[in-house]
Amino acid sequence: MKIHFYLILLLAFCGCSNVSDTKIDRESLVRRNTPRTTSLDPLSPFTVGNGGFAFTVDATGLQTFPHIYKEGVPLGAQSDWGWHEHPNTQGFTPGDILKPYDMGRDRIESYAVQKDNSPYSKAASDWFRANPHRLHLGMIGLALDEDIRTSHICNIEQHLDMWEGIIHSRFTIKEHPFHIETVCHPQTDAIGIAIQSDAEPRVRFHFPYPSDQFITDGCDWENNHLHHTSIAHSGKSHVVLKRQIDATIYYVTLAWEGEAAFAEKETNDFTLISTNHTLRLSCAFSEEPLADNLLTYNDIKQASVKHWNTFWNTSAAVDFSFCKDKRSKELERRIVLSQYLLATQCAGETPPQETGLTYNSWYGKFHLEMVWWHQSHFALWQHPEVLMNTLNWYKETCPIACSIAQRQGFEGARWMKMTDPSGRETTSAIGSFLIWQQPHPIYLAELIYRANPSTQLIEQYGSLVQQTAEFIYSFADYDGQNHRYYLKGYIPAQERYNPETMVNSPFEMCYWLFGLETAQKWRERSGQSRCPEWDEMIRRFSPLFTIDGIYPPAESVGNNYAAPNYTTDHMSVLAALGVLPPCHLVDRDTMRNTLNWILENWNWEETWGWDYPMTAMTAIRLGEPQKAIDILLMNQQTNTYLNNGHNYQNENLRIYLPGNGGLLTAIALMCAGWDGNHQPNPGFPKDGNWDVRWEGLLPMP
Repeated sequence: MKIHFYLILLLAFCGCSNVSDTKIDRESLVRRNTPRTTSLDPLSPFTVGNGGFAFTVDATGLQTFPHIYKEGVPLGAQSDWGWHEHPNTQGFTPGDILKPYDMGRDRIESYAVQKDNSPYSKAASDWFRANPHRLHLGMIGLALDEDIRTSHICNIEQHLDMWEGIIHSRFTIKEHPFHIETVCHPQTDAIGIAIQSDAEPRVRFHFPYPSDQFITDGCDWENNHLHHTSIAHSGKSHVVLKRQIDATIYYVTLAWEGEAAFAEKETNDFTLISTNHTLRLSCAFSEEPLADNLLTYNDIKQASVKHWNTFWNTSAAVDFSFCKDKRSKELERRIVLSQYLLATQCAGETPPQETGLTYNSWYGKFHLEMVWWHQSHFALWQHPEVLMNTLNWYKETCPIACSIAQRQGFEGARWMKMTDPSGRETTSAIGSFLIWQQPHPIYLAELIYRANPSTQLIEQYGSLVQQTAEFIYSFADYDGQNHRYYLKGYIPAQERYNPETMVNSPFEMCYWLFGLETAQKWRERSGQSRCPEWDEMIRRFSPLFTIDGIYPPAESVGNNYAAPNYTTDHMSVLAALGVLPPCHLVDRDTMRNTLNWILENWNWEETWGWDYPMTAMTAIRLGEPQKAIDILLMNQQTNTYLNNGHNYQNENLRIYLPGNGGLLTAIALMCAGWDGNHQPNPGFPKDGNWDVRWEGLLPMP
């Protein structure tokens, strides 16, 4: 097994469309895609981060003008651990948000629902939905005189050095030149700031009350009296601030070099004023007070340079510089920037939220159906350790998932859709009925194993795979009349259906089989026998419903598949062959017809960022590489990639990291292919325009 794996890995590192002894110049690849800005562009802030903490800045290199960026890409300072919860003064319990449903399974199943009226408490529903919410840890910007306007900020030249993880910002304020460097420590939630100017630099530390709105920058500046920032400790060149917001407490540790004065300007508002033309400081955020050995700016910078050099040199790489198609440069730009963004914002100890660590969407909570899109690429691009962080969180919260399944009469673990680090259910009119997140832990565990096969991994995650598979088996129903297993009573990935009437959506059906078959492999790897009941379900699972030569979104949709409501949102039927490898349920010709029908008839204005890589992956597995390229670069708003690399969706979701992650997974499939594929670069046309060189990518199942 290990010999086979290392042969695959060797082929992956050597794989390219043209035979060449020249390795990819990683530094050149990264630096030629450096993002730059020359204005206070609200859609182009830059971020430094370590995967579990991120700090996003405007064109000054700090968070000097948050009001300008608030309706663009906000200037966040967020972490995996920074959460707040309003006091539960009314004593709501999880039982207050449950509603009984009859899904036709000879029992009543209870689901956590949203906005129900009496006798189901709307107030309880709203409280559990908004709590906890993610914190903005603190706004750090230049302290400017009141008469300064944005028009006084001139000669802006800012760029993000992704090779070293440093943002360089140059500008003038009323003819005073500034050069600011901003950097993040790779292991500690701390930023380093170096300011050079002929003026005396002044830095403002301004702390907001948390916002519990659905989509927000996380800042409530109107309730300054509801929280408190105190000086817990201070010295000649450092200060420790204690933040208290209801029951939430955290610390902000500042350390600076040279002569500077720190003072409280107003409640929750502080200023550090340097008496020199240079100011270097560090700012660390933590749940507990830090030890005495405080980080300096140079400590953080040196750690950052070492970390990012290592990251790029150990990651897989794809080089489009030999391609003739003019679109190749844009595709390379999106790939490199996506690698950076996902490493800074989606590689922490808990699953990421859809807007990463930049601003709050869905109250800052993360969505477990999106984990695959955020993070599956990490294993394929040589960073399986990120997935291990996520699976460790799954292990910790598995008892909660098991209690949800038990409450509804199922076996195993039923994974919640929208949650927080505690694993608590969130009320939802849709999310509580989704099931396509269920096999994700099995798929992700398999990707980790393929990247580094070991008995230790089987022991570490075998129970998680088993309990997830037990729910998958338990959830399916048996149709005795037609002698088939099938799915009912849920909402599919295309969130357009009534759960009480839903039957057999192709993606979920194929994912059910993939999950069971993969779980059987894990049993065999651990020395156990295959579960005969699971094999029986695999053999007897319902055929996919077809009509007019295509697969409609679900069997229960019938011949209404072309109705306007059914041609919006995710075309998830395609994921049955693309995201997933071939299975005996899928006929390639029918799926090809389905792909072509969707390309011609879908309402692409009402899609999401990951729909494009999902559709492209189906085209790739069907041997349609030209379509895959056209789909990945389709000119649609939700397929827009901003100057900073973020996938723009709409005026609310100005960034959407599942689109970035999906792109990288699709690129891995395009280059390294999948099990059983023997064609080099199967996702690129063989017309002489796509001479794509790559190293380190692993094939998909």
